[in-house]
Amino acid sequence: MLGELAPIEVAGRLGLAIAMAVFVGLAFEGIYKRENRDSPGGIRTFPLLATLGAMLFLLDPKSLFPFVVGLPAVAAWLYAHIRMAPLATDQRPSLMIPTANLFAYTLGPIALTQPSWVVVSASVTAVVLLESREALHRLVHQLAPDEVFTLGKFLILIGVVLPLLPNHPVIGWTPITPFQVWLALVAVSTLSYASYLLQRYLPVKSYSLLPAILGGLYSSTVTTVALARQLRAAGAARRGSSVGILVATAIMYLRIGVVVALFNWSLAILLLPALVGLCVVGVVIAFWDWNQTEWRTAAAGTEVRAINPLQLGTALTFTAIFVVIAVATNWVRADFGQPGVFGLAAITGATDVDPFVLSLAQGSVSGMSLQAMCTAILIAASSNNLLKAVYALTFGGGHLCRRPAVELVVLGLAGFIAAAIYTH
Repeated sequence: MLGELAPIEVAGRLGLAIAMAVFVGLAFEGIYKRENRDSPGGIRTFPLLATLGAMLFLLDPKSLFPFVVGLPAVAAWLYAHIRMAPLATDQRPSLMIPTANLFAYTLGPIALTQPSWVVVSASVTAVVLLESREALHRLVHQLAPDEVFTLGKFLILIGVVLPLLPNHPVIGWTPITPFQVWLALVAVSTLSYASYLLQRYLPVKSYSLLPAILGGLYSSTVTTVALARQLRAAGAARRGSSVGILVATAIMYLRIGVVVALFNWSLAILLLPALVGLCVVGVVIAFWDWNQTEWRTAAAGTEVRAINPLQLGTALTFTAIFVVIAVATNWVRADFGQPGVFGLAAITGATDVDPFVLSLAQGSVSGMSLQAMCTAILIAASSNNLLKAVYALTFGGGHLCRRPAVELVVLGLAGFIAAAIYTH
């Protein structure tokens, strides 16, 4: 590849390597030279190292022998300098110092052999890591000990289990493949995990509807139960908790739209007007509710405890429900037609709407039009709203949760009307 480049292009790539070395050197000087002027590296050293690496690479770009020999020479210089550093300063040397110097040494060959975006991206990443040193160290102290393990489970779901699953049907009862089943789990887990992280680590914990919004991204049903229990515990009509129940449900429609769009873009486009309209209706009702003056406490906190969604039991339960609903939907469609699927939508919506929505989006039902699938999804969501109204009255009491329960019923009826429109 290098022999195919014109001299002017080689010069341009060398200039890019030197410019990026200066860029990294500026960040390095601002962090480490401020603490210790004797630290090796900086705005002059890094461009020289990048030039040295490029020249040694050009001497023999096939065997890379000169460049490889130069690498331990640079490492030996850094080692000698760092060994002498503690004699002149009380600060312990950072491993970032030799790492940044070695990084600068490789910028030349990278710029000569790779697209320009590679060297620019690598340099920007290095600068971000240098400049965010204090922020990253604070993050380590703020991070709960179990969060790394939680992140590991999330990566296992995506990077280990998902690629190993076959992407072809293994049973004749449904066209859904094991890969699609797990991909559905990954999609829902990603939204839930993002909401969980925001709930747990955002500085805003109360005195706003933000926790209810994030709870709606995770699970509007769980959020409804949590806020209803808060109302019962407070023993008074709290604006944040009561309105938050409806806000979480309004956000549920956006969540459904995102999940459907990940698997069936045509279905998502057709369903979008209804989902946006129902979300707007929910927000308008919540805004009207927020401005009422009968509240006993004007602005009580709306706190929803963040629940880790990446539990093994939760994943297995979701997977089992997804498979059962996919098989049941295909069977009902074959034996009872579209009315049977609509009836199944009303039943599944009374439990968990996500498995049913995902099974439709991934094509678990053959011969069903997009309009009919939109109808089934809206029926399931509306049925879920009625269930949440029951939960609000059960866990919060009729006196305190009567208003949000009635509003959930109204929103559910609006969803049934929207579903009926798609049947015509």
